[in-house]
Amino acid sequence: MDIRVLKYFLAVAREQSFSVAAERLYLSQPTLSRQLKELEDELGKPLLNRSSKGVTLTEEGMILRARAEEIVALVDKAENEVKQSGEQVTGMVYIGAGETYAIKLVADTAKNLSADYPDLQYSIYSADGSDVLEKLEKGLLDFGIVFQNVDTSKYHSVELPLKDRFGVLMRCDCPLAKKETISVSDLKGQPLIIPRQPNHNSMFLESLGLDESKADIAAQYNLVYNGSVMASEGMGYCICIDRLINVTGESNMCFKPFEPEISASCSFIWKRNAVFSKAAEKFLEQFINDIKAYK
Repeated sequence: MDIRVLKYFLAVAREQSFSVAAERLYLSQPTLSRQLKELEDELGKPLLNRSSKGVTLTEEGMILRARAEEIVALVDKAENEVKQSGEQVTGMVYIGAGETYAIKLVADTAKNLSADYPDLQYSIYSADGSDVLEKLEKGLLDFGIVFQNVDTSKYHSVELPLKDRFGVLMRCDCPLAKKETISVSDLKGQPLIIPRQPNHNSMFLESLGLDESKADIAAQYNLVYNGSVMASEGMGYCICIDRLINVTGESNMCFKPFEPEISASCSFIWKRNAVFSKAAEKFLEQFINDIKAYK
């Protein structure tokens, strides 16, 4: 399987059109069609449904797309690291993280490095902890920020000094908006908008003493902005982390923390025996120094 043809396949899958993909790839449409037909023949499976309305993926095509994206990303990462090897520190640092204010620490380190290493770049992959760990295992990420317990036999880990405080995001005209803090009894019988990440759900629902099967779950989200929009439209009370949504100025939203407080700390992790690019090495060195000095 040629990596070049996999890129052609991904372009067609993304554009859902041979003509548009061919234009993006600077190929003729017949050449692109022939290359992908040869790929199908090589695999012995149809990958694309072709019709006058466009192109869709078969079941086999969807399987290949998921793997091809990983393969192409890993190859691109390897090529960039090899090209950027040498004395000069340049290139991309790949970091995965969930939604957390602790990403500020990454931004602080990047800013501290920018004066001496202006060619450093950062690719931030946003996902829940399980996705971050999966991409770390496959070598698609250099570092990760995760909430859950870390397997120290597989990863180096540094606990971050910033903690995320959980609470409730709501409209300013909601009845609970008059309170300074939110308790378990306040939420009983109320429509809730909760994060979809399993590690978050189990943590705060157990801490609050709420049974997910009995709670009034109006919606779930994996991006807090989407949860905030649903809360803003009056769908319910959004349980989330503080400092991720702006509730100042003319915002019609407010955030109320839980009482007793529920907070979570993150860990910055990387694989043991990882082979880093010079960019990743320099970032890690600076990041560790910045964490030690953080107050």
